[in-house]
Amino acid sequence: MIAAQINKFGNSDVIELVDIEKPVPKNGQVLVKVFASSINPVDIKIREGMIPNMNFPFTLGSDIAGVVAEIGKGAEGFEVGNKVYGQAVVLAGASGAFAEFAAVATSTIAKMPKNLDFKEAAAVVLTGVSAVQAITEHFNLQFGQKILIHGGAGGIGTMAIQIAKRTGAFVATTATGEGMNLVKKLGADEVIDYKNQDFSELLSNYDCVFDTVGGEVYKKSFKVLKKGGIIVSMLGKDEKLAEEYGVTAIGQNTKVTTENLNKLTQLIEDKVIKVHIDKVYDFDNIREAFKEKESGEVLGKLVIEIQN
Repeated sequence: MIAAQINKFGNSDVIELVDIEKPVPKNGQVLVKVFASSINPVDIKIREGMIPNMNFPFTLGSDIAGVVAEIGKGAEGFEVGNKVYGQAVVLAGASGAFAEFAAVATSTIAKMPKNLDFKEAAAVVLTGVSAVQAITEHFNLQFGQKILIHGGAGGIGTMAIQIAKRTGAFVATTATGEGMNLVKKLGADEVIDYKNQDFSELLSNYDCVFDTVGGEVYKKSFKVLKKGGIIVSMLGKDEKLAEEYGVTAIGQNTKVTTENLNKLTQLIEDKVIKVHIDKVYDFDNIREAFKEKESGEVLGKLVIEIQN
């Protein structure tokens, strides 16, 4: 089978398409014929050396959508032929998503939403679960509350806006350029052009902030919150700032589990969430897809069509 692997850390040029043996599902795993995947920021970080003691060669990729091709020992809840989506990242014990077949634990996949195709399902795994986890678990967002979502036109942001609007919250978000039109279509009540406006001077007394950017954006976000508010960041937490502002800071470690995927499936099948794909790349052009992702101009997700 063909897989996208790295043998050293670096930019997108280190990615190689190689012909390797098809993985064998271990205990509690199934083998999935992968039709599509998508690129997440963590894929870039791994390629650049986030895990310094990683074993090479390493098959990249996390999100998958495909069909169960084989059932391993002790694997329950799925049958050959089931359409599934979920996570196949090597760091979670799977064999890697950017490959024609992936061995994955049944605890990290779920049956695909009936109203999505493989490309749409692959685009929504990590981003969708991240948004569901933050909005429903960490924030427990309620009707009438005010939430600021950073990076509204990105993969996670597009999901979070739609889920937050479902709860009846007032949603402000940061975006720029074409992204501003996208987030308005998704239902954002207030849109801040982060290139020309300072959100921390325009917004105040918010119940929640969902940070997908980090750095100075994260630090300035504390000013937006009211006492007792909550900030969830995908890039860690600052307990000192939280104490200073009298708020709760949570660093989210997204958990792609069957349970969380099923919550996401329900929202998708109830048509709360629409998936926004910026572009679909053939597997042969995966390097170009990474370069575009790193350009910072992507709206929604970039999908890799592994096979059709």
